[in-house]
Amino acid sequence: MKNILNGLRVAEISTYVAAPLCGMTLGQMGADIVQINPISGRLDQNRLPHNKEGNSFYYPALNKTKRSIRIDLKRPEGRELAAQLMAGNPGDGGGIVLSNLPLRGEMAPEALKKTRPDLISLQVFGNPDGSSALDYTINCASGFPHITGKDPAPLNNVVPVWDISTALYLATGLLAAERHRLLTGEGETITVTLADIMLATVGNLGYLTEAQMNDEPRPVLGNQVYGAFGRDFATSDGRHIMVTGISDKQWQNLCEVMGTTEQMQALQDKTGVDLASEFGRFIAVDEISTIFEPWFAARTLDDIRKTFTGTRVLWGPFQTFKQLLEEDPRCSLENPLFRIIDQPGIGPHMAPHIPLDFSKFPRGEITPAPQHGEHSEAVLSDVLGLSSQNIGKLFDTGIVAGLPEE
Repeated sequence: MKNILNGLRVAEISTYVAAPLCGMTLGQMGADIVQINPISGRLDQNRLPHNKEGNSFYYPALNKTKRSIRIDLKRPEGRELAAQLMAGNPGDGGGIVLSNLPLRGEMAPEALKKTRPDLISLQVFGNPDGSSALDYTINCASGFPHITGKDPAPLNNVVPVWDISTALYLATGLLAAERHRLLTGEGETITVTLADIMLATVGNLGYLTEAQMNDEPRPVLGNQVYGAFGRDFATSDGRHIMVTGISDKQWQNLCEVMGTTEQMQALQDKTGVDLASEFGRFIAVDEISTIFEPWFAARTLDDIRKTFTGTRVLWGPFQTFKQLLEEDPRCSLENPLFRIIDQPGIGPHMAPHIPLDFSKFPRGEITPAPQHGEHSEAVLSDVLGLSSQNIGKLFDTGIVAGLPEE
């Protein structure tokens, strides 16, 4: 099916989240993502969570739409073959390398550029000094764990937000470099670190400036929204919801739907706090919540959903992953984001396509993640144009392998 990045080929040498997610994002837009994997397999191929048979849910979820070739990268012949696949041929849409692993010798970007001067290389590192880091060792230093949760002890978020942000920055950088190559014929070397992604984000959101200019540290507020009205409330059936009123109209609408407009006016008259202002509502959040809490506590989640549906109230239910899947129509085949795919080792299940919705390039079907070595022969033929005889020699000598034996 025609897609917006058809004709673009990326050689991916990666593990874990940042680079694989970048590759999958590009692949879901039509790019040919060729995974170059070692014969022994990848570091993350068996990562939790698993099904009952011990097969990873994690790995295939992050590697849909790709092709896989297994090469013995411990041998010089294997590294030379990988380098040829990484470089491709001028004008073939390839010559783009994506990795969050060390690339040395003939596979290093500077070596590849000797045969492919217009090479585009993207590499992910942990810290600016070249030392290693993971999302969780970056997040703990970001300041966010100290304002997360309710306990004074810092709380690391379980969402790998810096890996995800890095992946999307990588995709943006790759497309920018490819546009530059189309216009000038020049290649580009792009490096990014998880630490710099974190630092840029903390700065771009104003947290660094706040720390520099103000003496008071940001408080730990739990689920409360900082600087505006927003917090969680318990329902009569043991569920929890999040409600916010950021703008004046949102706040007015919330009070009208809940029938608390007069109570809020009385609160304003009593305290002198201007509830028509975002900051005033933040200051008076405890008093406001005292009025709101009985309303939510007297109703079930379903009652609240019916009341708020069709209004402009900003709210959402707290949901487990299971509840998200079973109760939320956004997380279902009603949403054109999702498809059913049949992943080897896992079976048929619902999986997301790319969230971007292009008007001229509708989302097609989703190709399941490849088994290691599934496309070894096809990649050698398509990318390097090798004959079946030469491909056979690579297999016979163990430099290349297909699917692992059961």
